[in-house]
Amino acid sequence: MLIPKHTGLITEDDYLQGELIGDVKHELIDGCVYAMAGASANHERIAGNIYRKFGNHLEGLPCEPFGSDMKVKAGSNFFYPDVSVDCHFDESQPYYVQSPIIIVEVLSKATRKMDETVKLLSYIDIPSLQEYVLIEQDFVDIQVIRRNESWLPRHYFLGDEITFESIDLTLPVEAIYARVHNEEMLEFLSKQAASD
Repeated sequence: MLIPKHTGLITEDDYLQGELIGDVKHELIDGCVYAMAGASANHERIAGNIYRKFGNHLEGLPCEPFGSDMKVKAGSNFFYPDVSVDCHFDESQPYYVQSPIIIVEVLSKATRKMDETVKLLSYIDIPSLQEYVLIEQDFVDIQVIRRNESWLPRHYFLGDEITFESIDLTLPVEAIYARVHNEEMLEFLSKQAASD
């Protein structure tokens, strides 16, 4: 459960100025500021895998990936997704993305509710957004919610391939979970080793 840092509402300008000087990242939701918690090793592995795969695929193209230190502006809210891709980055606003085509969030027990409700509703209102990706870290399940599928979720598991349509990239699920230590991945790797 997220608890606001202070109870009074804060302006967008005050929030953005505070983020430039603060040691801890915060998200701005409906005028309230929420501190962000640290991430686990598995969370970082998944986010790093996605960021690297997206970056390699988009090298030399106008679309570019951003990691978890780049905010996304969604209406009056500001979030720090794990990965986003923007094809029309506004250099006059260097601290946040305004026109993402895909946003990726790695889920945890602490963030799942926010990622699947408040963030989902905020993100799908961004006109440029084509895909919202939710990735479990404690087990293998990737949910892709696409505009062209009326924002209905589609799930992918080990053995599946996912096409991220907005950037024309297809990846096997196991590549996204590379180095991740959860029960399903350890069992998958054990079976792979036994068959080699």
